[in-house]
Amino acid sequence: MEKLLKKIKKIMNFKVFTSMLFLFLGLILYGLLISDVQPETYNVRLFEVAKETIHSPTTKEDVEKTEQLKQQAAEEVEPVYEYSPEVKENRKELIKLIFEMIIEVQQESENNSPTAQGQSGNIESKPLSTKQQLSLFKTKLINNTNESVANSISEEVFEALLLADETVINRAEQFVLDEIEFVMKEKIREDDVPQSKNKIESKIELKDLPKSVKESSIALGRFAIVANETYNEVETNEKIEEAMEEVKPERILEGSVIVEAGDIVNPEQYRKLKLVNLLNEDSSNRYLVGLALFVIMIVFILFVYFYRWPIPEEKKQNYMILLSLIFVFTLLLMKIFALLQELDIMMVGFLFPVAMASMLVTLLLNERLSIIMSILLAVCGSIIFHESVTGSFNVEIAIYFLFSGLMGTIILSKQNQRISILQTGFVVSIVNLMIIFFIVLLGSNPYEDMDYIYFVVYAFGSGITSAVLTIGILPFFEAGFGILSTMRLVELSNPNHPLLKRILTEAPGTYHHSVMVANLSEVACEAIGANGLLARVGSYYHDIGKTKRSHFFIENQMNNVNPHDRIPPERSRDIIIAHAVDGGEMLRKHKMPKEFIDIAEQHHGTSLIKFFYHKAKETRTDVKEEEYRYPGPKPQTKEIAVISIADSVEAAVRSMDRPTKEKIEKLVSSIIQDRLLDGQFNECNITLRELEVVKETLCEALNGIFHSRIEYPDEKKEDGV
Repeated sequence: MEKLLKKIKKIMNFKVFTSMLFLFLGLILYGLLISDVQPETYNVRLFEVAKETIHSPTTKEDVEKTEQLKQQAAEEVEPVYEYSPEVKENRKELIKLIFEMIIEVQQESENNSPTAQGQSGNIESKPLSTKQQLSLFKTKLINNTNESVANSISEEVFEALLLADETVINRAEQFVLDEIEFVMKEKIREDDVPQSKNKIESKIELKDLPKSVKESSIALGRFAIVANETYNEVETNEKIEEAMEEVKPERILEGSVIVEAGDIVNPEQYRKLKLVNLLNEDSSNRYLVGLALFVIMIVFILFVYFYRWPIPEEKKQNYMILLSLIFVFTLLLMKIFALLQELDIMMVGFLFPVAMASMLVTLLLNERLSIIMSILLAVCGSIIFHESVTGSFNVEIAIYFLFSGLMGTIILSKQNQRISILQTGFVVSIVNLMIIFFIVLLGSNPYEDMDYIYFVVYAFGSGITSAVLTIGILPFFEAGFGILSTMRLVELSNPNHPLLKRILTEAPGTYHHSVMVANLSEVACEAIGANGLLARVGSYYHDIGKTKRSHFFIENQMNNVNPHDRIPPERSRDIIIAHAVDGGEMLRKHKMPKEFIDIAEQHHGTSLIKFFYHKAKETRTDVKEEEYRYPGPKPQTKEIAVISIADSVEAAVRSMDRPTKEKIEKLVSSIIQDRLLDGQFNECNITLRELEVVKETLCEALNGIFHSRIEYPDEKKEDGV
């Protein structure tokens, strides 16, 4: 698989490869899900006998029926009228004002009406004519009220009153005011005004008044009567709105029977079938667009995640293919399980080992991507296993798949042994059982005792099967994609591994040195957020090349005899440099992970072998510095950079005489500074701040390892002997 992937990558660049991969993934998802989203329709005609009982596949509001109910509620609302008692007093005051002005005009006519002056300048006075009085009255009336009042009453009414005696006018005024009081003390609406006018007319008709004055009084009385209870449009509309809002929407409930088998389809049933899109003639391709949007969303989520994942492109491509295979394989397995629905096996979706996918992604990639996978599979599962429920989604299955997948991720995330997979499967089974009973007990469906036994079998079958499938499939993905999972690292850290046993037996000093470097590099990597476990296990193997010529390395020289003293520096240089190259070849021969090979070849980078370089310069002047440098390449990752520092630091501190905290800190700083100035970290993404954290972490660890021993005083001296 790895060789095939490398060939594909050589043909296409990263962007083209990524685009093609996600395009294929989208097409596969679309093809797998299309049969599960296609709506079911019926060939039903109006006034024909239904061949089968038809249920509503969804809950939908019957807008037409709801609108009818709202209109009915609005029509039943009584109009709101507002009674104004002050209207009666205002009308009485107006009539009273008219009678007062009649008397006032009569008095002015008799006493103060001027005529034309004579030659002598004397002014003669005589009463105004009726026409003049009427003109004066109307002027006063308009000035004190408005023009509409004067125009609403005929001039004959005013003329009759102007010609009457003051006593008769006072009587007429009292009669009219009394009858206005009597008639308008009742609530009068606009429709009731004509009847009230007739009422006051009949009352005044009975009064003892001269005919002309009586007719004028009747006219004024009818004029005075107006509606004192007016229609309140605002409040009425508010009540109508309230009544319409109180009408609950008429719904066609999901699962409700629209047509019973054997019924003649009436217009109302036909309308409901049309409303929920169950008629063949109403079928559309909307579901195709909806599924396309869903698939695009899934692909987009995965694309964005991988786009922002800060890992090398080569590794990113491997991970994208791996995740796609797990995703598609899980969906194919779902489709196979979904076929059991045809056998009417109750709630068979609960048997599906959905935690398998999340466990595989957790072990091979990371927890965050596993959580995303759990969510996506929960939604896809709700579509695939929706056969037993109405609608396009099975919410119960979605909840079950989501919790099962998340639990597989959470429990397995910190486990480093394969036996932990079985333990996780058991925990997932317990959680599955809890979720099933949560769904069942909250639901309204009755179940028999035997059904609960099935639920227990489903829960444990799903969890245990997930663990077994994970254990079985995991090695194929690890080998096929060259993925160094956490569990693989733990297995390689076993001291019984042939290569580690070889280091221990052939180069025990190197073995001890490697263990110390492993301890230091692990804590330093974890301090900067790098992979501490990879650094630890990789450090065990980083000096495997020394086993070919172990006695040429000082940690393995037990008798203080250094063979480098008997050979030229050029030969010593070749031997020292060879251990990095030999280590890489040995690891390749044993098919060890690429990460370990990189650590063996890169942990010295292109650094200078200073001792033999300066030794060579003592005898020759034409020595080139590049001849005494490791071939590299320089460290490409943070983990290798940290291992390179820990490797040099451990060896240097071990050779110190009586190391102190200050000496250790100064030594570590100088080694990191020397590597930094030499450009050894130029090809990895480690930062200066992270190097500072590495320095502090290494100093703290070394102080704990090489702490100074307290010198206890001699007991005899202490006693003064």
